[in-house]
Amino acid sequence: MADDLYERYQNAYAAHRSHHGTCTACTDTERCPEGQRLFEVFARLQTAYLNRQREQRR
Repeated sequence: MADDLYERYQNAYAAHRSHHGTCTACTDTERCPEGQRLFEVFARLQTAYLNRQREQRR
């Protein structure tokens, strides 16, 4: 069975990287508003996924 949270986390990472690769305003240290939004979604999902992984190991 596929892990929905993992898939959403990976899709958010792909969207962030795709945007970062084409956006001329985004750099490694600064992001445009859309880039910042995509990064925040990715970071939130990554944190949720990693926290769930930690809880399952206990």
